[in-house]
Amino acid sequence: MESSRATSGSRRARRRGRPRRRALLYVCLATVAVVGVTAAGTVYVKAHARENAVSSAPSPSPSSSASAREEASVEPVTEPAVDRDALLSSAMGKVTVPSGAKVSAAVLDLDSGDSAVYGDAAFDTASIVKVDILATLLLQAQDAGRHLTATEKAYATKMIENSDNTSASELWDVIGKASGLDAANKRFGLTGTQGGDGALWGLTQTTAADQLTLLQQVFGEDSKLSEASRAYLQGLMKTVESDQRWGISAAADGSAFALKNGWLARSTTGLWDVNSIGRVTVAGTDYLVAVLSKGTVSQAKGISLVEAAAKAAVGSFTGADASASASASASASQ
Repeated sequence: MESSRATSGSRRARRRGRPRRRALLYVCLATVAVVGVTAAGTVYVKAHARENAVSSAPSPSPSSSASAREEASVEPVTEPAVDRDALLSSAMGKVTVPSGAKVSAAVLDLDSGDSAVYGDAAFDTASIVKVDILATLLLQAQDAGRHLTATEKAYATKMIENSDNTSASELWDVIGKASGLDAANKRFGLTGTQGGDGALWGLTQTTAADQLTLLQQVFGEDSKLSEASRAYLQGLMKTVESDQRWGISAAADGSAFALKNGWLARSTTGLWDVNSIGRVTVAGTDYLVAVLSKGTVSQAKGISLVEAAAKAAVGSFTGADASASASASASASQ
């Protein structure tokens, strides 16, 4: 039997032992809690990593993400298209046109392919149709697999270089007159040109746009005419007689041009048709140019108008301000 002292000592020992057991219990519980939290955190991290496992690279910062969005939203800057028709219209608006007269012009830059047309009215061709007559003859000869005859070449030379009307009438008959011309023009891509009635080849109706298309057949590589045919026609247009080297040549550098002019006084009105078509070279660039006019009271006034218009038209491509010379040239003939 225990003594009271022993019993009281034993009780004191138990009381002293309880706090140590409680402390040990708290430590164990805390350890379990930490392990649980750590495990849960590991699971969360692994799950989150799987959700974002797109790249091994670190996540972009907010600033870099914003920068990327800004870069993605920037569209490439493109140069605005040049409105060639508007520039030509503005240049032609500065040309002084005599009262009652009309003028139309078309230009094509052979290097860039850019073109512009001012006016869509129909005009009498007068002698510029001679280029169309020879182009038709050459196309028909190609179709037949033959060369031009010596007689045809003689007529062609006089018709282009000297603007000989008798030669033009002979070849007009050879090609089948208007029906032959119209058939060839359909293949050339002309849409607003119609051959003159009967023997009246000079009253063929055309537009500046169609004359530009015809010039592309003569001077361009994408043509129904063979290289030999184009070279032959170009050669004649480069050697027109000296007193016929007016017109679109006014816009060229020196003698760098090939052309054919047309002029006709209408018997019904006494007013003149004056036209000029061809190729000019300015600062190393080749331009096809067609200028048509009607209603001037003399050939001289018509020539001045055509030359002023040619300078203005080509100037709208080269950036040259031809308004002063164009106005002065036209005014001088009024």
